[in-house]
Amino acid sequence: MRQIDLTPFRRSTIGFDRLFDMLEATARQSSSENYPPFNLERISDDRYRITIAVAGFKPDEIDITAQQNLLLVSGKKAESQDNNAAQMLHLGIANRGFERRFELADFVRVESADLNDGLLVIELVREVPEAMKPKKIAIGGGDQTGGDGAIEHRSVA
Repeated sequence: MRQIDLTPFRRSTIGFDRLFDMLEATARQSSSENYPPFNLERISDDRYRITIAVAGFKPDEIDITAQQNLLLVSGKKAESQDNNAAQMLHLGIANRGFERRFELADFVRVESADLNDGLLVIELVREVPEAMKPKKIAIGGGDQTGGDGAIEHRSVA
């Protein structure tokens, strides 16, 4: 995959450094590792689902960490105790550890995580605080002028 140079965009924009850093980091990561495979779904306007194929991993071998704007999912297989009991003739099922990083938008939080049939399903929800939601402003329809034609000043409570 070809590396994209974002330098011209960085020079002509202000305050988008985090976005460009995220794009560059994603380009580096996606070209280097595709294990384990995953799906991203948009369930509704404010609900998302990440499904990661983690066949062979037990719940205690998977670590999910949510930080501000970052979800880190990692898995590390426990060392088997029966190394002398059986000799592998073919090892086709991946036993290697993994680490997947997902950049989250502001106000997105992990709601739940479930492991079933080799699929790790992580439910995400975006909860915008009331103070940040758009508000409808009512327009007064009363007479704004007094008897002398001067505009009355009303205080809004």
